[in-house]
Amino acid sequence: MSNILSSLKSPDMINNLSENEKVELCTELRKRIIETVSETGGHLASNLGVIELTVALLSAFDPYKDSIIFDVGHQVYAYKILTGRNEKFSTLRTYGGISGFPSREESDCDPFTTGHSSTSISSALGISVANTIRNDDAYTVAVIGDGSLTGGLAFEGLNNAGRLKKNFIVILNDNEMAISKNVGSLATYLGYFRTRPGYIKFKESIESTMEKIPLVGKFSASVIRGIKNGIKEDIYSKNIFTDLGFAYYGPFDGHDVEKLSRTLKNAKEIDKPILIHVRTVKGKGFEYAEENPNIFHGVGRFDINSGEVKKAGDNFSAVFGRELTRLAFGNKNVCAVTAAMCEGTGLTDFQKKHSDRFFDVGIAEEHAVTFSAGLARKGMVPFFAVYSTFLQRAYDNLIHDIALQNLKAVICVDRAGVVGEDGRTHHGMFDAAYLKSIPTIAIYSPTSFDELKTAMSRALNEETSLTAIRYPRGSELYKPEDFETSAKDFDVYGEGDTAIITYGRIFSNCAIASGELKEENIKVKVIKLNKIYPIPSGAVTEALNCKKLLFVEEGSKNGGIAESFALKLIEEGYSGKMKITAAEKGFVPHGNMQQLLKELKMDKDSIKETLKSL
Repeated sequence: MSNILSSLKSPDMINNLSENEKVELCTELRKRIIETVSETGGHLASNLGVIELTVALLSAFDPYKDSIIFDVGHQVYAYKILTGRNEKFSTLRTYGGISGFPSREESDCDPFTTGHSSTSISSALGISVANTIRNDDAYTVAVIGDGSLTGGLAFEGLNNAGRLKKNFIVILNDNEMAISKNVGSLATYLGYFRTRPGYIKFKESIESTMEKIPLVGKFSASVIRGIKNGIKEDIYSKNIFTDLGFAYYGPFDGHDVEKLSRTLKNAKEIDKPILIHVRTVKGKGFEYAEENPNIFHGVGRFDINSGEVKKAGDNFSAVFGRELTRLAFGNKNVCAVTAAMCEGTGLTDFQKKHSDRFFDVGIAEEHAVTFSAGLARKGMVPFFAVYSTFLQRAYDNLIHDIALQNLKAVICVDRAGVVGEDGRTHHGMFDAAYLKSIPTIAIYSPTSFDELKTAMSRALNEETSLTAIRYPRGSELYKPEDFETSAKDFDVYGEGDTAIITYGRIFSNCAIASGELKEENIKVKVIKLNKIYPIPSGAVTEALNCKKLLFVEEGSKNGGIAESFALKLIEEGYSGKMKITAAEKGFVPHGNMQQLLKELKMDKDSIKETLKSL
């Protein structure tokens, strides 16, 4: 372990370092992060881009008193290392280890648990106002990227924050990217600022000159101040941030740690909300990440020397993208919509081959849904590809703008169920429960790549209203050789008067459990829902003929499909034994998929034990 980093026992010791030592500290932090993420996977490019900014923040603020909130939170690795978690950093994103995102449960230096975009300004504003009410003079800092700034919630926060008088600072971390390349008018607008020198540079130069002039009287100082303010107006005039009530400074070089430290300390003396515009390079200091920031944004294990990323094989997102591209050739009404997740949702090829029907709306899920409703209103068939937990933000839009008007749009719910190492903020445990409450909706949950293609075809050619297709992260799992994929609403695998009722990826574990129990002369069949809502009446009839039923649902138990299915059975007079295995608490920790499924009792051994207990 390096000398400077290992010698820092608390964040306040950073202030004791010389300028050269701070630069060396940044080098050591980069090395530590690259080495760790190469083994654990994680968000690399975004973290490498903010190392100097993080050191500067901890030079100017006290994380035990002041609140430093990172938007999304996929850039907090250096912050974690410098706030008491260096020794645990090798456990990053592993089961029982430290989270890849800010977590209040993990450290007092994490004032707000984050994982989704555009929340930092609103939450920081609430903290700042509470401080004022309680006569607490602590500072509140929101660090937000230019990609996150495209989210409407960020502007709602800015609109209110301009009313504050002091101790509130927003740092705009501008690397010209979100996960994918930024799109829209805001990206162009920020580009204007990148071409101009910052006012604070001018201000520091003037102040430095004034200090060298002997016997500067009040009159002279006043004249110079007036000239300085006039030039300030001429340099940056009005902009959206000043119009909202902020003092705007920048843009600054986000990799000059000493100047950043000095700027942040100066900003603490200004009695109004401040926005400091900082330019950074995503992936800074690791050539492979600088050249391919998309690939190294969220990355699995990789080779440090070659930059080669461990291949994970085909996955549901890629299959979805290829199939939608194919469907679009045969149907000119098919459109693809994404919210700044072109690569993540598998739509890169669609963008190239159907560019006139591909729409990246930025980090704006609510807008994406209502935009899709507008497309549908004029006869287009939008497929909106979105991660399960990101879709939560657009619940009202699904109800009010699509379902209420009985418009046809297909919501492609990526990362449904357990997602693994990204943890609580990213597990798709709630989509089935909240989507099924929407009138007229149809929900599919395929188990395999072939079933995903079938569901997409049915959504396009059979469904006439709002349709959701939910599928997991990663590759397809085990499928019995004697099981045939069908286009029916449900399938039955095996035989017996005991049944497992399930859907989606977890069918694989249920099928394995059924096969192993068969070897023990215990007959268990699996009723697999393909169209999970409305619940197929034939599946209910099939279950009524069983004496014992186990529901296994990779989602929330409260309000889930299993509860609705069980209610239908009760209404039909079912008198056998029933049990539901699902996510009882909803919030699942981080770890690899197999570990988490075992904790949820959804691995094949736990399913067997539960069945035997019936």
